[in-house]
Amino acid sequence: MNDDRMKILGIESSCDDTAAAVIDNTLLLSNIIAGQQVHKDYGGVVPELASRAHQQNIVPVIDAALKKAGVTKEELCAIAFTRGPGLMGSLLVGVSFAKAMSLALNIPLIEVNHLQAHILAHFIHTPNEEYRCPSFPFLCLTVSGGHTQIVLVKGHLQMEIIGQTQDDAAGEAFDKAAKIMGLPYPGGPLVDKYAKEGNHDAFTFPKPKIQGLDFSFSGLKTSFLYLIRDETKKDSEFVSKRQNDLCASFQYSVVNILIDKLKLASEQTGIKEIAIAGGVSANSGLRDALKVTGDKLGWNIFIPKMAYCTDNAAMIAITGYFKYLNKEFVDIDVTPVTRYPI
Repeated sequence: MNDDRMKILGIESSCDDTAAAVIDNTLLLSNIIAGQQVHKDYGGVVPELASRAHQQNIVPVIDAALKKAGVTKEELCAIAFTRGPGLMGSLLVGVSFAKAMSLALNIPLIEVNHLQAHILAHFIHTPNEEYRCPSFPFLCLTVSGGHTQIVLVKGHLQMEIIGQTQDDAAGEAFDKAAKIMGLPYPGGPLVDKYAKEGNHDAFTFPKPKIQGLDFSFSGLKTSFLYLIRDETKKDSEFVSKRQNDLCASFQYSVVNILIDKLKLASEQTGIKEIAIAGGVSANSGLRDALKVTGDKLGWNIFIPKMAYCTDNAAMIAITGYFKYLNKEFVDIDVTPVTRYPI
């Protein structure tokens, strides 16, 4: 194998998106994602249905990624895959396929932490676009349906969690609030959509009193539930009449909690290189608040492209690239893990 062969295939299957991407060094050649519509009928991801859909999607998705990249499988130098965290059945599909492909091509296998990959998405270089990435050390607020963390990033593969949620994740709070209002799954993007038309001062919710850099969203969620319950008793059409205001107020509360902790982390560390990552980094309220705060406090901010906010394989491939440089390969007996701390 020649050292200049740096084309890496990334495979992502941690939840309900089957994704594959090809990267050449840090340059992204393709990024293909197949979603799963079946879960909408159930109000959330059904693990068994997710794993079945991955089995159907993985071959055509990888084939499409290679074709779009203009790369043959023989040109690949390694296979990077999501080992965890995630749903076991979904992870098994991606891990098993990666192992089989690695064996067939006789090329190295690279396991990737899904959360670490979200952060490293900031280092993806897209053709014909300005390449801008954070300098080390930087702080990254990683927010998704399953995790809310502030990570001190000292190097591509050197990360330390300095703050995290003690209960629910921010993304989970958005989805639960949407469900309480009767909105379909996934509810987070709908809350963001309706919030744009609402008044964020219409309703106020108590802020969690959590010391340090940790988060809590369970109390906010409960307060929102009680508001809906009490007001619906007075007016059965309360939610439909005030939907935009409810979404705006709830989103404003969540975003303020996130930004306040990020400000505290910056003050404590003295770091002004600030990034966000994860599914909730697509939220317009959070993106706007980060820009405003960044301008006010002199932060150098980094907001990922929408394509890299939700689960994707480009972030798996770029992480694989940095691990490839360190020769961090795994044996064929590697197994997926549902919990995988950074």
